[in-house]
Amino acid sequence: MTTESTPVPSPATLPSGVPEELTGAEAVVRTLELLGIKDVFGLPGGAILPVYDPLLDSKKLRHILVRHEQGAGHAAEGYAASSGKLGVAIATSGPGATNLVTAIADAHMDSVPLLAITGQVFSNLMGTDAFQEADIVGITMPVTKHSFLVKKAEDIPSTIAAAVHIATTGRPGPVLVDITKDAQQTKVPFRWPPKVDLPGYRPITKAHGKQVAAAAQLIAEAKRPVLYVGGGVIRSRASEELLALAESTGAPVVTTLMARGAFPDSHPQHLGMPGMHGTVPAVLALQEADLLVALGARFDDRVTGKAALFAPNAKVVHVDIDPAEISKIRVADVPIVGDLKDVLVDLGAAFGELKSASGSADLTEWWETLDGLRAEYPLGYSPTSDGLLAPQYVIQRIGELTGPEGVYAAGVGQHQMWAAQFIKYERPNSWLNSGGAGTMGYSVPAAMGAKVAEPDRVVWSIDGDGCFQMTNQELATCTLNDIPIKVAIINNSSLGMVRQWQTLFYDGRYSNTDLNTGHDTARVPDFVKLAEAYGALGIRVTKAEEVDAAIKLALETNDRPVVIDFVVSADAMVWPMVPQGVSNSYVQYARDHAPAFTEED
Repeated sequence: MTTESTPVPSPATLPSGVPEELTGAEAVVRTLELLGIKDVFGLPGGAILPVYDPLLDSKKLRHILVRHEQGAGHAAEGYAASSGKLGVAIATSGPGATNLVTAIADAHMDSVPLLAITGQVFSNLMGTDAFQEADIVGITMPVTKHSFLVKKAEDIPSTIAAAVHIATTGRPGPVLVDITKDAQQTKVPFRWPPKVDLPGYRPITKAHGKQVAAAAQLIAEAKRPVLYVGGGVIRSRASEELLALAESTGAPVVTTLMARGAFPDSHPQHLGMPGMHGTVPAVLALQEADLLVALGARFDDRVTGKAALFAPNAKVVHVDIDPAEISKIRVADVPIVGDLKDVLVDLGAAFGELKSASGSADLTEWWETLDGLRAEYPLGYSPTSDGLLAPQYVIQRIGELTGPEGVYAAGVGQHQMWAAQFIKYERPNSWLNSGGAGTMGYSVPAAMGAKVAEPDRVVWSIDGDGCFQMTNQELATCTLNDIPIKVAIINNSSLGMVRQWQTLFYDGRYSNTDLNTGHDTARVPDFVKLAEAYGALGIRVTKAEEVDAAIKLALETNDRPVVIDFVVSADAMVWPMVPQGVSNSYVQYARDHAPAFTEED
């Protein structure tokens, strides 16, 4: 990352040295090629059709035709999140562009570098309610780092180069480039910008030395420190630096939902995931800490519980590349703005000097407390009472049989929490999920994108039957493009997390959460038949003794996608749990029921 103007590749020129004349559409394709883009996901339509014509001739760009624009956006997210590279999605104007908005908003919440290119109606028709016109720049302004409207063909190379720079530097995120149809069709000399010059965009990457020294001093003095690790560690590729700091300080580490894999689960200093469904040791460590070192974390409400009662006795060191996050929820005693990869190196060096000169606090008593919590409250689950599969067991076996090199993309809900809890993550970029937005339908297309980016790794979509039915059409994309993802449907025939809340807080009144009403003996749809209709291998598992064989068959099948319909109990619930709006001190580890809490608690 840099705060200076970014050099960009030189373009090909005609033998005479005169810039080649290209249409704006051809310039889009040429620009993506020069920027090193290899894969794009999209769906054509009238306003973007000029771009799709030269795209057909490109030898450097692989275009993957999706079945829905939302699928293109989530696939680009999965591509980016698993590889660390930029994800690219293309759509037409109007409904094509608005179908991308959910994925764009998702990428914005989770800091995923995404370039969305959309077609727009002719510039002279804008504002006339022309066919398939939508103000996509206005619509996406709140959920992008920036949105560009291009009306002139000559502006296309510099605008796309600037968009890529913005999306991939500082705090990563989505950028939209909307291009009118006349700009795509006009032929102009193709001129490559010598640099990306954005005077108002200067991300801070190098932290202030005095702030780093102050943070190191607090860590050295703390008797109950916790390294509170967020997704920023993964986005900045700082896992090795985190490991070095953790081992140097001896402090316990918690990794949020967005940070799973940033620190190895097997490491003895790792307490697990904090938050509403975090481990008891992780949740209570934050509550009892005297120092929180927040690294690329934003004090999300799902982590803090009632913010006013979160970690009441702790000082806070907050490190983030986005100054807007600092002290937004919790006032930082030591705020540090900078790129985590660099900050962690500097912080480790500063702490090391202090430790060598005067030592650091003894953490023995703190670890005795935490180890006691680990022994008393291990993660676990109870057998089901209805004879159906325990979903936790299914997910645990997927992780154990696939191993740490696998990539796991979850949907949203109970299965997401179980996948975060019961799969062991040993490396970054192996856990993909919609954390901030909580987007149902994320899993299948995100897994598809991840498999395109990481073809040599096993990629699982761990999905609920509710989520799966939102984007399962992308199985056709996978089949036709030789993208052999594995899909595990955790099929409880309900909107599981909503049902869990109805059980706990609405007296078991299951209003519109049963996805199989009226078909008690045969679950609808038949996911095996659906998988086969899309050219995938379909498997149904109803007994525990069938689980391993089905997973192994999926792992051995690499010529097409595999869908396993795991029929699980609807009564299984996610534990531990901190009810919404209360202090994290009320974390419940009950496996059968939890008492109802009110806001006053």
